Amino acid sequence: MGFQLSPTSPAGKWLGFVTAVWVQAISGNNYTFSNYSDALKSLMALTQLELNNLSVAKDVGKAFGLLAGLASDRLSTPVILLIGSVEGFIGYGVQWLVVSRRIQPLPYWQMCIFLCMGGNSTTWMNTAVLVTCMRNFRKNRGPVSGILKGYVGLSTAIFTDLCTALFSDDPSTFLLMLAIVPFVVCLAAIIFLREVPTASTAGEDKEEVKYFGVFNAVAVVVAVYLLVFDVTGPHNRLLSRAFAIVLLILLASPLSVPTYSLLLERLNRVGSKFGSDLERQIIDPLLGQEIVAANQGKPETVVAATPEKPAVAVAEAEDGVVVEKRWPLIGEDHTIGEAMRTVDFWILFVSFLCGVGTGLAVMNNMGQIGLALGYVDVSMFVSLTSIWGFFGRIGSGSISEYFIKKAATPRPLWNAASQILMAVGYVLMAMALPGSLYIGSIVVGICYGVRLAVTVPTASELFGLKYYGLIYNLLILNLPLGSFLFSGLLAGFLYDAEATSTAGGGNTCVGAHCYRLVFVVMAIACIVGFGLDVLLSIRTKKVYTKIYSSKKSKKSTVVS
Repeated sequence: MGFQLSPTSPAGKWLGFVTAVWVQAISGNNYTFSNYSDALKSLMALTQLELNNLSVAKDVGKAFGLLAGLASDRLSTPVILLIGSVEGFIGYGVQWLVVSRRIQPLPYWQMCIFLCMGGNSTTWMNTAVLVTCMRNFRKNRGPVSGILKGYVGLSTAIFTDLCTALFSDDPSTFLLMLAIVPFVVCLAAIIFLREVPTASTAGEDKEEVKYFGVFNAVAVVVAVYLLVFDVTGPHNRLLSRAFAIVLLILLASPLSVPTYSLLLERLNRVGSKFGSDLERQIIDPLLGQEIVAANQGKPETVVAATPEKPAVAVAEAEDGVVVEKRWPLIGEDHTIGEAMRTVDFWILFVSFLCGVGTGLAVMNNMGQIGLALGYVDVSMFVSLTSIWGFFGRIGSGSISEYFIKKAATPRPLWNAASQILMAVGYVLMAMALPGSLYIGSIVVGICYGVRLAVTVPTASELFGLKYYGLIYNLLILNLPLGSFLFSGLLAGFLYDAEATSTAGGGNTCVGAHCYRLVFVVMAIACIVGFGLDVLLSIRTKKVYTKIYSSKKSKKSTVVS
């Protein structure tokens, strides 16, 4: 009757999800560039265009996320996590050596390489976590995406506020945290995060919904706690350290879920042999027999052509049987080549570019935007974007899932709503009214969060989970591409056109005019993205109607 916690047990499954949450809570380090960009600019005597190209270099690292996508189908989750943690340790470790002046500033091209390594490290972490958890919790993809992506959004505020509380905003110490903390957390995830069977009974489905509610509640408490710390102004040393201790306790509190699940497992093993477990043993084989009986005599491959995808006839003699293959329909498993041949993939790709590309431009330039508008301390805006990005991610994941189950609402409609709201935020920042940067930071954070959290499950619903790791990383190419177009080119060139040279090299610009045209162009891009998302919602309406009908049918079967 001994009891051993394993990654494949129910408690082990939830412990793996907790470590996945921790990995995501530290894997948003790529969004923290504004916290130490000014130190790099002054130390290396860079122009704004050169600094923006450094930020593009870190985002270019995500272009190599295709390697992580390919590896996700061939390597285990622990190996993928290990690669990401080591790469991040080296990339951010070298940046720390430079900013702390332990070594002389490296040549510009070498700094680009190490920033690229730091950016690429997060693609391995995110791929390992997202692919594994989306497969472990197939019936709750929206909440899974919202929670995990929500913690990515919070990670910037977590790092920023912890560093402010403990180390008085020192850029070199901040970079040291970025190098060490993700490495240590990934080692914990390597032990517990595994791909395990998904829920198979109504009881397990309800249990998942209940536990995800706990994770959501804890995440909201963490976000509100960070927000209160940010808006209450400067704090003394004692209060700051107390804040850091409570924050670490809150981040550890999701461990209550696997602990509770472990206690239930032990009670079921010891004293409930003839309870719910017996019912599960009786029901599952009967359901399985029904499915097997229903499938007997049916061919494995569906042959019929459809108006959306005509069959591609390929005659193959297999024991005298001719098999015809066809292109998969939207909603079925696609290879990367099949997905790229669909119009829907490219609509999703370009609309994603409009949302995350412009959002990244704001995050990468937030330090200079704040200084241009006369703010001395810009860490507030970095944290606001991060925290409200969390609310956008965690809220949109659960809300979009709810409306699919209740009304078959296409998930891309939420992307469309975020795009038009983001355009409004850019217009507000272009006007540079008093307080507009606060409002703009909040709006951009929310909409950027919605865009990321909703696109992740949308891609899995349209193109399947079989090759999801590679498809996800192909979509993530929009991060370096968007960073290059909107941050490196648009913001960099337009800022330098308005800036004046400084005595020690580099340049600076002060005033609302520095970024006004940048915001206007990005608002137009978001309007284009809005139109594409509406079009995708119309084209995929049938897919979400089928998902809605399937969920409703399963619910009716369970009730009867």
